[in-house]
Amino acid sequence: MWMRRTLGIVLLAIGGVWIAQGSGALHGSFMTGEALWTVIGVIVGLFGIALMIGAARDSKRAARDEG
Repeated sequence: MWMRRTLGIVLLAIGGVWIAQGSGALHGSFMTGEALWTVIGVIVGLFGIALMIGAARDSKRAARDEG
């Protein structure tokens, strides 16, 4: 469970960087200003959010089953 949460946080951070680079807000890469990287960043970020939500739901379910 902690692994999915950690992976979700990492994917969300990477997605945020790629969104910033693709939109031109973060300079210094071949990805800067390329709209494709904005789209990829959104997809990666959403996948990270989904992993974190799934981990939170499983955590609540496990706590409910124990108690």
